[in-house]
Amino acid sequence: MADTRTSTGADTRNPVAEAGSRTVADVVTPALVARLAAGVTAGTTGAPPTLGTSRNPFTGEVLAELPESTPEDVAAAFDRARAAQRGWAQRSVREREAVLLRFHDLVLAEQAELLDLLQAETGKARVHAFEEVSVAAVVSRHYGRRSAAYLRPRRRSGVYPVLTQVTEVRQPKGVVGQITPWNYPLALLVDDAIPAFAAGNAVVTKPDTQTALAPLRARELMIEAGLPAEAWQIVIGDGPVVGPEVVAHADYVSFTGSTRTGRDVAQRAAARLVASSMELGGKNAMIVLADADLDRAAEGAVRACFASAGQLCVSIERLFVAREVADAFLEKFTARTRALRLGNSLGWGADMGSLVSERQLENVVRHVDEAVQNGARVLAGGRPRPDVGPLFYEPTVLDGVDAASAVCAEETFGPVVSVYRFDTEDEAVARANDTRYGLNASVWSSSQAHGRRIAARLQAGTVNVNEAYAATYGSAAAPMGGMGDSGVGRRHGSEGILRYTEVQTIAVQRLVPVAPAFGLDDERFAKVLTRALGAMKALRLR
Repeated sequence: MADTRTSTGADTRNPVAEAGSRTVADVVTPALVARLAAGVTAGTTGAPPTLGTSRNPFTGEVLAELPESTPEDVAAAFDRARAAQRGWAQRSVREREAVLLRFHDLVLAEQAELLDLLQAETGKARVHAFEEVSVAAVVSRHYGRRSAAYLRPRRRSGVYPVLTQVTEVRQPKGVVGQITPWNYPLALLVDDAIPAFAAGNAVVTKPDTQTALAPLRARELMIEAGLPAEAWQIVIGDGPVVGPEVVAHADYVSFTGSTRTGRDVAQRAAARLVASSMELGGKNAMIVLADADLDRAAEGAVRACFASAGQLCVSIERLFVAREVADAFLEKFTARTRALRLGNSLGWGADMGSLVSERQLENVVRHVDEAVQNGARVLAGGRPRPDVGPLFYEPTVLDGVDAASAVCAEETFGPVVSVYRFDTEDEAVARANDTRYGLNASVWSSSQAHGRRIAARLQAGTVNVNEAYAATYGSAAAPMGGMGDSGVGRRHGSEGILRYTEVQTIAVQRLVPVAPAFGLDDERFAKVLTRALGAMKALRLR
């Protein structure tokens, strides 16, 4: 099969944003790395720790070397966190909320440094790094304002009206084990750690070694905001070595990553009768209906598909377009895609950055090349860009993808989207739902009511109407999570904090016992209670 990639000339396709004056070496200095490295729980046995290496995706050069934690270090981290948790839980919820609100202010005040770290570690454009900062602020503000309401004791109906007073209270789990991925090292860290702290827990976090600097800086800011230092431990190391140790000691496990690893984490936690929540993979769909505003939809599709170079769990990888508007939509969408500016330096101006690793690049190349060999047409992009940086790949739009191609069903996790035309809305819904995943979806229509009706038929944990992902993800009061192979449990909202608590029922019995009294024997007591139960139903008591 002939290669059908579009050729528009390397000099004009995906222009490169101008480089800024500051370099990664200017901001990620040896002194900064040494200071942040002190926040890693490692070397507790006295032996010098081995060093884990991260690299700058823009250049491939070594970014930082950080001490790696051993299984003994992980155990020590949990011991320290458990000791600190008791005092932290004794603080009032209002006191804990105040810490979160101070952290909110510090994140915004120190955002320039956080943006530098995020770009240096992930290679993403600064505009997408700012998404992480904004998420950290939104989530901290939300739980800084709402935790007391979520956690307040609640009165419940008792077995005997008036005589049985029942209260539902929430107790912290203890120490939460958190495992976070490399793609959104600040946003996903804060998403799950902040409500855990608000509920009175301590946290032991295992970030990916490639992107550990931003989490370590976030820990510093939380300590500055008033969190006891020992209440947040960070361990670093090879996932198959350190990850299971985190699960082995945690009172609750919060995991974000691949579906395959998530299954292993869930099994390990279940074997200990420890609860877990996890956000996993996705093969997210966007539906452009015939009545959609095509300019708005095309602009939204660019954000949906290429934010953080597609390395976003809720990004769109399958694009379904009504046949009668497909040509007009694709003309607008591909033009915008080809105009995106790639950027390999710190600072604003780039529309898309780099992939994070050679592994990610290899997966993207494999998916696109196989699709082309199977007959797909490349409408935009389709090539690595080593002239920009070692891990850059053009934002890519594929048409006519064969169902046998891996890109059709497997998560690519890169700047690649496949386009499919549909004739009826029922067909679009069925094809969008034809996946084992169910994380995010997007529907575009000029009628909000029409969009909502289609959204309600999609099997995804979050569905955005006339938006890509930010409307649902950024609404911290509403739950966010996946169906099917996309995970279990939810972050954000009440579910995002109550998962970190043990619910406890306290009942106070007044005047008479829940047993025979006043000289009644068992048989007469049963008859009296039978009449009482019937009366309570008639009175519509709950």
